[in-house]
Formats: sequence, C-alpha cells, structure tokens
Amino acid sequence: MKLLRLVPSNTNFDFLKLRNYAFIFSTIIILGTLLSLFVNNLNYGIDFKGGILLELRSKNINSSNIDDLRSKISTLEAGEVSIQNFGKDVDFLVRIQKQDGDQKQQIAMIEKVKLITNKDYEIRRSEFVGPVVGDELKIAGMLAVGLALISIMVYIWFRFEWQFSIAAIIALTHDVVTTVGLFSILQLEFNLATIAAILTTAGYSINDTVVIFDRVRENLRRYKSKDHYFIYNKSINETLSRTVITSVTTLVALFIIFFFGGAVLSDFSLAMIWGVLIGTFSSIFVAVAILTFFNIDKGEKIQDEKNVPEYERNN
Repeated sequence: MKLLRLVPSNTNFDFLKLRNYAFIFSTIIILGTLLSLFVNNLNYGIDFKGGILLELRSKNINSSNIDDLRSKISTLEAGEVSIQNFGKDVDFLVRIQKQDGDQKQQIAMIEKVKLITNKDYEIRRSEFVGPVVGDELKIAGMLAVGLALISIMVYIWFRFEWQFSIAAIIALTHDVVTTVGLFSILQLEFNLATIAAILTTAGYSINDTVVIFDRVRENLRRYKSKDHYFIYNKSINETLSRTVITSVTTLVALFIIFFFGGAVLSDFSLAMIWGVLIGTFSSIFVAVAILTFFNIDKGEKIQDEKNVPEYERNN
C-alpha cells in the first residue's frame, strides 16, 4: 500500500537561505503586536475584568431581533453592554459591565434583566465575576504561561544542549507574543479559554521543534565533515513531510471546529489555527535559524544506524 505524502520524501529546499526574510517578518509582526498592545490593549473578557454574563434564548424560534433585545436592556442604564449572537440565531450572549457596589448590586441587575426579558427570552445561564477574582485569574494566567515556557526551556536544556534551549524558548516566546497580538489587533475577547489556547499552541510548537532538533542532533554526529549550514537544512528537509502532515491534519480539525463549533469555540479555534501556522513557521525558520549563531559541538560520530530510532532514519 502506497503511503500518502503531502511532501516528496527527498526534498532539498534551502530553508536557511530565507532566514533573514523570516526574521524581518517576525520582527514586523512582533512590533505590530507591541504597538497594538500599547494602543488598543487587550479586549479582556469577564473572566479578567469582572462583570455580568448572561446567555439568553428567544422563545420565538421563528424570529429573533438583536436590536429588540438591545433596546430592552438599554432602558436599564446598566453602562457598557455587549450583545452578540451565540451559536444559533435565537441565542444571545449579553455582557454587562460591573455595576457600582457589591455583589448585591450585581444580583439586582441580573434580576432586572430577567424581569424585562422574561416574556420573550429564556435566561439559560447567568454569571458574575468580581474584579478581585478577575485580577487573580489574570495573574494566574500569566503565571501559567510563564511557568510553561520556563519548564520547556529546562526540558530542552537537559534533553539537548543549552544552545537548543535558547533557540526553543525564543521560538516559543515568538509564538506566544504573536498569538496575543492577534487578539489585540482583532480585538477578540481575551479570556481563560485564550490562555488554554496559548498553552496548547506552545505544546504543539515545541513538539515540532523537538522533532527537528532530534534530527539535527543525530545529523551533527553523522555528518562530521559537513558544515552546520548543510546539516540544519538537511534536518529540516528530512522532517518536512512529518511536519506538514501533522500541521495539515491538525488544521483540518481546527477549521471544522471554527466553522461548526459555534460562537463559544470560534475565538479558541482561531487562536489554535494561528498557533499551528505560526508554530510551524517558527520551528523551521526561527528555532533552527537561531542555531546558526552558535558553534554547536558535533559530538562522537555515528558509525552506523543501529542505535538511531527507526523514525529518524532516512527513507
């Protein structure tokens, strides 16, 4: 049975020749991220900034009007209110800013919304997050991302050498920063689900990077007479088929979630789609390219392939 190959098995692309263009591209999107964060900041969700979240469903399944719902809630003078369709046309997600006062005022506002919408809408879910809890969640989210990056750096350091660790952490930071930038530029809601997407993206990216680094390490020992430039390019080409197949199959699943998963999962899946794309890019054009700045020891030469894992051998 012939195996499916999205990429020919014996490619010989000069990826490192494009590393300067890749660095320019990465610099542009990182600077764009920093500028957007300075101008727009992030559109924090209720998880982080506190407020009231309501999920409503219209009792009239044949027709529903978001303007009608907005006009009803506007009579409450609740401050900043955001209303959007949630999944189906008859489902709505209502976000109301935190009301002045303690938790009693927040509960009172929820009851007011129920009172004016009870005739035409069913309230399926109501939540309130206080600002203190929101700040704690924000700190916990940043701490989770930071600890994940540090843990990955330590793992790579022990598995390979310190040069690989530096290259991996720069590539991962690149992925995390650009994903945050996507949410800032598009002003998508940044919440706990986004943090989960960022951590998942980091895990996906480091998996790709480790596969390439494994091949680099083996080729450094196998081709003692070749220069580092040749070895890095060869390693990327030898793992290219695996990298592309993994990315494509993952993207197929993510696009299905994005288009058919409803509003709840759309931002999460968009972050994951961007994460897979930018993670694949950084594994090839950032992580390996950074290794060119180091003179990595090639170690002892491999005399044969008996001790090389089968998945790492040339076909």
